[in-house]
Amino acid sequence: MTSVAIVTDSTADLPPELTTSRAITLVPLTLNFDGKSLLDGLDIRPDEFYRRLPSATDHPTTSQPSPGRFADAYTSLLRDHEAVVSIHISQKLSGTYESARQAAEMTDPKRVRVVDSELVSMSLGLLTLAASSMAASGLDAAAIEARLLDMRPQIQTYFSVATLEFLRRGGRIGRASALLGSVLQVKPVLCIRDGLVTPLERVRTFERALNRVVELTRAVDRGHGVCVIVGHADAEADAEKIGRELDSIAETLMIQPLGPVVGAHAGPGVVGVGCYPAELFPLGIKQASSAPSRA
Repeated sequence: MTSVAIVTDSTADLPPELTTSRAITLVPLTLNFDGKSLLDGLDIRPDEFYRRLPSATDHPTTSQPSPGRFADAYTSLLRDHEAVVSIHISQKLSGTYESARQAAEMTDPKRVRVVDSELVSMSLGLLTLAASSMAASGLDAAAIEARLLDMRPQIQTYFSVATLEFLRRGGRIGRASALLGSVLQVKPVLCIRDGLVTPLERVRTFERALNRVVELTRAVDRGHGVCVIVGHADAEADAEKIGRELDSIAETLMIQPLGPVVGAHAGPGVVGVGCYPAELFPLGIKQASSAPSRA
C-alpha cells in the first residue's frame, strides 16, 4: 500500500491490467451511443465501439463523470491512503477536470490534489504511469504534483486523423479548425498545445503524415531514449509500424487502442503518439503489440 492514491479518467486509454497492477483508480467518462449511455471502457470496449460506429444512426457524444462519482472514489481511497493525486484530460477538451475539482472540495481538499494534465489519451496515460511510480517510490502528494507539473510541458502528442469531421462534430477541433475546407488529399499532422488540438503541418499522404509522427518523436530523444505510447483508433497495423520504427530508441513502448470516448472525437483511423525524453522519468515498460480489447 502506498500513502498516495493515483486517480485518472478513462481518456488516459490505459489497459485495465496495467491500471490494476499499478493500483491506479480509473473513473470512466460516459459515451452516449445508439440511444444508450455507456461507461467508457466498462460497458463498451474499443473493438465493439469501432465495429458498431459505421452503422451508427447518430454521431456519438460524450459527457464527463459527475462530481459525485469522483467524490465516491476519493472518499473510498482516503480511508486507506494519506492523500490522492487525481490527473485528468485537459480542461480545454472536457469538463472532467472541473468535476474532479468540485469533488475534491466535497471530500477533503487538503488531501486531494487535482491536476490538469493539459493532455489526453496516450500522453495522459504516460503522465499517470509516472505518477503511479512516484507514489510507489514513496513520494508524498505535494512532491508528486510538483514533478507532474514539471513534466507536463515536456510531454509531446503527435497524431494524424483520417478525417477532421469527428473533431469538428464533437467540438474538439481547437486551432485545427483552420484546416477545415483544405484540399481532401492533404493530411494534417496535429499536436496538443496548451491543452488544445493544434495543427503542426500538412502533408500529401497519410503515410507521409505517419512518417512525420515518427520523425517528430525521434526528435524528442535527448540521447537516453523516449517513453512512448502509440495510440490508434481501429488502425493497429499503422500503429505497430510506428512502434517498430521507434523500438530502437524507446525506453518504454506501448501500443494501445484509443477508447470509445477519445475515438468518438478523433474518429476511426487516427494514429498518434504520446512521448517524452526518458530521462525525465523512465517507466521500464515494453509492450510490442496492442492487446486484444474484448468486451
